[in-house]
Amino acid sequence: MIVGGGIAGLALGRVLQAKDIPYRIVERRQNPWDGGLAVNLPGNAIQALIKLGLGDQIEQIGHPLRRREYRTARDKLLFKVDEDAFWGAALHPRSIRRSALLSMLSEGLPHNRLLYDVDVQSISENATRTELVLQNETRLSAALVVGADGVHSKIRSESFGASSGSGKALLADRSWRFMAPNPGVECWTVWAGADGMMLLMPVGDGEVYGWAALTRPTSHSSSIQALDCLTREFPERARRAVMQALARPSGLYHSPLEEVRLDCWHKERVVLIGDAAHATAPIWAEGVALALEDAIVLGETIATNSNFPAALSAYESRRRPRVAHVQAMTDAMSRAAKLPPLVRNLLVPFVGPKQYRQTYEPLKAAI
Repeated sequence: MIVGGGIAGLALGRVLQAKDIPYRIVERRQNPWDGGLAVNLPGNAIQALIKLGLGDQIEQIGHPLRRREYRTARDKLLFKVDEDAFWGAALHPRSIRRSALLSMLSEGLPHNRLLYDVDVQSISENATRTELVLQNETRLSAALVVGADGVHSKIRSESFGASSGSGKALLADRSWRFMAPNPGVECWTVWAGADGMMLLMPVGDGEVYGWAALTRPTSHSSSIQALDCLTREFPERARRAVMQALARPSGLYHSPLEEVRLDCWHKERVVLIGDAAHATAPIWAEGVALALEDAIVLGETIATNSNFPAALSAYESRRRPRVAHVQAMTDAMSRAAKLPPLVRNLLVPFVGPKQYRQTYEPLKAAI
């Protein structure tokens, strides 16, 4: 039983479907949610999609991201990365609407395997089965429950609780996501200012995906006022995208920026994957990639070992080092981002390219 019909859950469904392992996916929303708007797919995410049989689709649908640029709030280029050269033609990064990615992942999955508008209320275990109680009091029993239900995971809170380690942490109390007409941005571009940062990423069809986050407290109680104030120091093209988003507040998604770090991702017949296990700050855009990889590895270990506790232990042993590497590199870049702007702008041109290589070079290796 897979709880969560997002990227991690659907990817796992694909793996299990291919291996003729019976499964069901339960999702609390009425239909696939597009609150993430768009996602960045680094080379290892492309590699995972190819392994899931979706290489041709992402080649056709994904928008190529050929380089990254890191800039100051005044638009001075600190450094850039040629991502085509780094990853190679087969794995060059792409952006895609989240809804399109979910549609790709669900393609070919039988409709009776996916249950929408189903909220889990509680979970209990015995020696051989795990039982879910749904909001309508329906009871579902399974040999294994997979929590693929994101940063606010019900499965994590119900099954792991306070014993699961450091748990969920608040990185920033305000962040925003939006789509806007492209104001002339050609590549993945981030601007860092005194109070926060902002990203614009082309998605195709004349659109950009935008993300912004405050790194310092603000006195503005209104979400719109806080975003407006944060981005006033950024260049005109970045501001233009923000103003388009502010003019359509219904399409602006406001949320805290949270992280999940746990000592253990599995117990008995319950296991966590994706953001439910290890949500991390989006500095290296690895959330989707790690979720896809989790699904592939978990599906493979289940298929080769019918002893679920042993299979889950093998899954976590394979995944821990890669996730820990991304977390460590996220911490390193986060520390650099919090330096005073003058110091940061002097250091980042030297440490930034090195950190990019140190982060992604190990991720080129097959999972």
